[in-house]
Amino acid sequence: MMHGLNTCLLLYLLTWLGQNANGSEIINGAKVGKKSMLFMASVQNDKGHVCGGFLVSEDFVLTAAHCDDMNPKRVVLGTHDLKRVDNNTIRHIEKKCKHPSYKTASLGYDIMLLKLSKKAQLNRKVKLIGLPKTGKEIKDNQKCSVAGWGSTKTRGNSVDDLQVVEVPIINLNDCKEKWKHEVKNKDFNLPANIICAGGYPTKNGFCEGDSGGPLVCNRMAVGVVSFNMRRNCNYPDVPNVYTDISKYLPWITRILKKKKC
Repeated sequence: MMHGLNTCLLLYLLTWLGQNANGSEIINGAKVGKKSMLFMASVQNDKGHVCGGFLVSEDFVLTAAHCDDMNPKRVVLGTHDLKRVDNNTIRHIEKKCKHPSYKTASLGYDIMLLKLSKKAQLNRKVKLIGLPKTGKEIKDNQKCSVAGWGSTKTRGNSVDDLQVVEVPIINLNDCKEKWKHEVKNKDFNLPANIICAGGYPTKNGFCEGDSGGPLVCNRMAVGVVSFNMRRNCNYPDVPNVYTDISKYLPWITRILKKKKC
């Protein structure tokens, strides 16, 4: 992934990205309406919200693989207000299916399916979101949205009310160049199979606590919140990075069909 770097510098970069690249809360967003984004899931550990996610079948929530670092135990569905959580909104996690090639977010494959211990009941408060078709391209500058319960400023706390913000799709080559310039090494490369959106040149983007949430374009989940630069949410900065769901459809489809990793 990175060429021409000596071993020490390589390890430094991987460690730096791994420690500083997790996504955060929504920046410059607005509260989500009660009837919108009913596929959203709050991924939680014993202390509460740690990541976002989204319901792709009655049995599975899709999120980021690096969210496993926070030891998630359950997901909350059917509410945008995390102060309104009860036994009806909670589903415990039976199995965590990380992509087998995942190591760190900075190396890609940052995608994970969470098998629910009990099926989600689809109703007026809980809906599925569709996934893209293989190879279907997203246009540069297309307006999409990202949502989450993350913080609304750098090093801030997560929020109780789900937030959403519009973000533009950024040309992938431009995104790579912006990151190379910031890292200050021409041999640095972002991982494969990503989408860049928001964070640059707009002030809109995600922040800590938004990891695992969906990038939604044309009412489909096309990306998974993966990382930003140094957990900095003071945008404009370098573009935000998402896992490109379309590149993992065979893996996702197989798990959803077999209902196991």
